[in-house]
Amino acid sequence: MQVTSTDIPDVKLITPVRHGDARGFFAELFRADVLREYGIEVDFVQDNQAFSAAANVVRGLHFQTPPAAQAKLLRVAAGAVIDVAVDLRRRSPTFGRHIAVELSAETGAHIFIPEGFAHGYRTLVPNTEVIYKVNRYYAPASDRGLRWDDPALGIAWGVGADVAVLSDKDRRQPLFADLPAYFD
Repeated sequence: MQVTSTDIPDVKLITPVRHGDARGFFAELFRADVLREYGIEVDFVQDNQAFSAAANVVRGLHFQTPPAAQAKLLRVAAGAVIDVAVDLRRRSPTFGRHIAVELSAETGAHIFIPEGFAHGYRTLVPNTEVIYKVNRYYAPASDRGLRWDDPALGIAWGVGADVAVLSDKDRRQPLFADLPAYFD
């Protein structure tokens, strides 16, 4: 398992080693001991799965506020996405910056996103399936979001609002400048 930092050092890209032969491959997808070596000491309590039938589905940007803030370990089981994390931690040197990476079932890479980040993704192909672990249970009272196409964030989603497939909830999210200091 290879663990590398992204341009936002607390966000890690994790690439399982695949051992293949004529039958296919085997890979260890999660190892707490290896992640601990890279400073990821998180007790995951819930696994989530999202299926998107179409390409250009945008889910996010979502987060939960403290004390229910969530860290996520996410991978693509089928298809491909552009995965985005926005740093909402006011005292962080990367506050307001984002990271965007392509994840696919073909490469098998995962992304670890710590607490204090808004998270979202855009599907690149139809029939995309995303699976992720979280360290806190879903708490509807703490559920918040951030507008996916806020120009102040400058996220290169590769799709415009006229093509993106969004939920009503995601169409109504606030701009980054209007967010309270949830992670102060």
